[in-house]
Amino acid sequence: MVWNWNTLLFEVFPYVALFSAVVVTIYRSIHRPFSISSLSSQLLERRQLFWGSIPFHWGITIILTMHLVAIFIPQSIVLWNASPLRLYLLEISGIALAVWATFGILVLFWRRVSVERIRAVSTPMDYVVIAILVVALVTGLIIATYYRWGSYWFTGIFSPYVIGILTFRPDAAPLAPLPFTIKLHVFNFYLMGLAFSFSRLVHIITWPLGYLLRPWQIVIALRKPRVAGE
Repeated sequence: MVWNWNTLLFEVFPYVALFSAVVVTIYRSIHRPFSISSLSSQLLERRQLFWGSIPFHWGITIILTMHLVAIFIPQSIVLWNASPLRLYLLEISGIALAVWATFGILVLFWRRVSVERIRAVSTPMDYVVIAILVVALVTGLIIATYYRWGSYWFTGIFSPYVIGILTFRPDAAPLAPLPFTIKLHVFNFYLMGLAFSFSRLVHIITWPLGYLLRPWQIVIALRKPRVAGE
């Protein structure tokens, strides 16, 4: 193996991020189970949360799903793109979703820095995660608009690369000639994996099975006793 920056960033670092995500998540699940929560701030502010959360979550979820399909079922994307009209539709849809999600994350960032009550409960890791997400979306938009037809060349480059990572046969050679923006987009994904288990994002992997098994919770309102004659 020839050691260089491509080897370090795209063959070694992915396993560092994956190992950290698994080990730290397991540790938190066992020793700090109450820390695995999204720590919802809806009660502190709702309006900006609505306009930021819905575009971001829906946009990023659909984009990630499209990436997973391209990686693990590449032939489906190749067949879809066989028609120029469908290729244009897929590319335009991806750009529109990325713009939608970017709008959402910027609203959430503004909410976090402008609303005093939200700022008071924010942690440094919250800002790190937002920064990583902004980089992911912005670089994705640059790639989609400047290095066009990504849904076409993505399957030929990244599907074999990711499969190689998952089967412990990493090969960063196909990534070596790629432009800096694309490499940054990929490396930023691994940064997200590294930050995942240290942030609130870890709540994504939890399952609310306890709610299905625990007994009914009785909630009794606390009211001021009524005074006779009122």
